Amino acid sequence: MELNIVNLLDEGKCWEHLRSIRWSEGVYCLYCSSKSVVKNGHVKDHPDVCQYKCTDCKKRFNDKTDTVFSGSHQLLKVWLLLLYFMGLNLSNKQIAQELNLLLKTCQEMSKRLRTQVCCNQEEPILDEEVEIDEVYVVAGHKGQAEKVQAAERQPRRRRLKGARGRGTLANEKPPILGMIKRGGELIMRVLPNVQQKTIKPVITQYIAPNTLIYTDEYNIYDRLEQWGYEHKMVCHSKGEYARDEDGDGFCEVHVNTQEGAWSLLRSWLRPHRGVSQEHLPKYVGFFQFVHNVRKRGKQLLPELFETVLAPKKRNLDDFQPSPLFGV
Repeated sequence: MELNIVNLLDEGKCWEHLRSIRWSEGVYCLYCSSKSVVKNGHVKDHPDVCQYKCTDCKKRFNDKTDTVFSGSHQLLKVWLLLLYFMGLNLSNKQIAQELNLLLKTCQEMSKRLRTQVCCNQEEPILDEEVEIDEVYVVAGHKGQAEKVQAAERQPRRRRLKGARGRGTLANEKPPILGMIKRGGELIMRVLPNVQQKTIKPVITQYIAPNTLIYTDEYNIYDRLEQWGYEHKMVCHSKGEYARDEDGDGFCEVHVNTQEGAWSLLRSWLRPHRGVSQEHLPKYVGFFQFVHNVRKRGKQLLPELFETVLAPKKRNLDDFQPSPLFGV
């Protein structure tokens, strides 16, 4: 008899755990916020999903209403296992094989979950000492034949090399701006290009005024002091990667922390074998969450699940490269 990992989980206990998170302060009406709510049986064909009725506005709702699981016929334990495997950074193809799902179904479910993690996660304001750097990731239009043809590319290639030099979203080598507080959290954003007018809104949104910022010598950072920050840079083009300015024997001027994050990001993206630029912001946002939580394996799953159920804090457009800046 074949052992199926899905059969080892109890569906009822999964829904009990969801209710303990979602209704931690008591069930309230999702339409009028009233606390005058009574149980009203269970959802048809889903005996573990409780249904409720508001005695004030008379509307009905259930445990799935207004969640990522709404409209899905998949069991909650399948969603939780899929989320767990995403935290382990398995590819959609491998997750589909593990859970006996169609690849298309797995892709749609993981897309929903990544979107929720991106939009619901808490993002800090960085202060004290922050490093900023940018990296360029090759990202075409995987899975979208019409866009591949519009770009005058062959649909199948063993490797998408992209253009030489600094890339843009238009030439399928979008830049990612990374900002990390030393000893603290990380913020990453996919941008259409690297220009001062592109990076300024991101920097001023997530970095507190008067923060000391470390960068390399790239001239897009030349106006940091005009924007209200202290600025020190290291000159990579001259072979300088760290500098001791105060003579204490410790080289404090560098961007090595952020460059270390780039190494982790590349390793994170590698199993997915070419993420399209349309989905790249969601993968980067998911990586940002995992990096900041600093938990792995089974310890990461509760954090992911609570974030999926948390109220939305921003729109997905906040993670997408803005067309206002051009490419």
